[in-house]
Amino acid sequence: MAFLAKVTKHWSKAWLLLGAAGWLAVSGFAAPRQAVEPAGPPADRLTPTSRRAYDEVLKLRLGPARELLQPELARTPAAPAPLLVADCADFAELVITQNESRYEAVAAAQQARLEALDKAPPGPLRDYAQAEIMIHLGLNQLVFKHLVGGGWHLRRGYLLMQAVVKRYPAFAPARKTLGICQFAVGSLPEGYHWLLTLLGLTGDVEAGLRNLGLAAGQPHDFQLESQIYLGLIRESYYKHPDEALRLADRLHAQQPDNLLFSYLLISLNKRQHRGEAALAAYRARPAGPGYMPVAYLHHMAADLLLYRGDFADSERENLVFLREYRGRHYRKDAAFKLYLAAWLGGQPAAAAARYREQINQPGPSDVEEDTYAQHYYHEAQALNPVLTRARLQSDGGYHRAALNTLRSFHAGPAAPWRDRIEEPYRRARAFQGLGRIDSAWTAYQRTLDEAAGRAPYYFAPQAALQMGYMAQEAGRGALARSYFEKALRYPWHEYKNSTDAKAALALRELQ
Repeated sequence: MAFLAKVTKHWSKAWLLLGAAGWLAVSGFAAPRQAVEPAGPPADRLTPTSRRAYDEVLKLRLGPARELLQPELARTPAAPAPLLVADCADFAELVITQNESRYEAVAAAQQARLEALDKAPPGPLRDYAQAEIMIHLGLNQLVFKHLVGGGWHLRRGYLLMQAVVKRYPAFAPARKTLGICQFAVGSLPEGYHWLLTLLGLTGDVEAGLRNLGLAAGQPHDFQLESQIYLGLIRESYYKHPDEALRLADRLHAQQPDNLLFSYLLISLNKRQHRGEAALAAYRARPAGPGYMPVAYLHHMAADLLLYRGDFADSERENLVFLREYRGRHYRKDAAFKLYLAAWLGGQPAAAAARYREQINQPGPSDVEEDTYAQHYYHEAQALNPVLTRARLQSDGGYHRAALNTLRSFHAGPAAPWRDRIEEPYRRARAFQGLGRIDSAWTAYQRTLDEAAGRAPYYFAPQAALQMGYMAQEAGRGALARSYFEKALRYPWHEYKNSTDAKAALALRELQ
């Protein structure tokens, strides 16, 4: 069961990967009204009312969306369009808030929608809605540890979506969801393949990208969502961020009242180490009656403020996050960041120690940020303040400040091994952020030499991964392959799942 949980966590991450439509990716959110009318007869598209409700869901205005849907659901209780939109609203609420007290009611509503769809005439939209809601139900079950039912529904939804594409090859929305499924399963690390075989699931990264490309390239109700998925996969897994950043900037400019688009812009800029741009997007996010609260935004802002050294403001944002958030994940990470803010901000040692102890409170550590925090706690090795400050500065894109900070680091004979490995890695990240590739390469190589292939930290595997990317960018395919393979060979470290997935996908791209 624990192994199945790890598999589904990875699958969910590939589905939700985003940081963008982040938690919402699987919802099937509709695009704003397209300039070109979606293809297909009216029965294969969302109704006008359902499309307006979708636009509200996409803005994270779930209350107004439900109000729009009520008359249509009462009038046509088995109609696919309003049932699908209603399910997206419930799914978005549950996955964003992580509020377990809402799980039973949402799961029951999803089952009722599936039963209602059984009474509707078969057709592309009906069959697509069945498969999509089945996947939503499976993911909800997995998030709240109902692993057997979740695994069954997720597998069933995947197979149903394959059947929809086979039966209606011109129905583009199904290719969007099938493409996500194929990519998610195909990008699982090799160690999980035996379980996928046992479950009868097959993935294909290239086929998934092709299906997403087909869905992104033609007008339909979910074309924009397909474009977002494709851009985010290329940004997150293939190191091609420009497409996703341009799309996020455009969407935010067109709809400044859209909270999801604001989240997308914040998340992308944060991941691309553009801290000031991410903070500006956070401060400009829409708010007011009708918008659902997204507590995780405060956790993201806390990180961004920590990067720039605004420790008191970072502490305040994470305390808001912990107070408002209903889920169990990211709490260890928040406690770790509270510890860093207190420690680096010069608070009394007792205050920092109190936050540090909160890391070890009961709770899951199966997302990588929580894994890192828990590993730090159990390792019980003091962090170096210079290296920690430089790390945060580079994470925020303040690369020159990071190099200035590192000038005060001196590794004497008694310096911990971890610090001797981390120091060149921090320099490499700053050099790479400044475009000083030769200097970055030299510092990454120093990281690998210090680690000697055996250090139980993420610095060396990440150095190998980045050297692979740099060699690939320079057109040196054989050298890139050697470094991607090296990244895969490292034993356990805090970010092994994501590092291995990226290295494996990069190797496929070299073929």
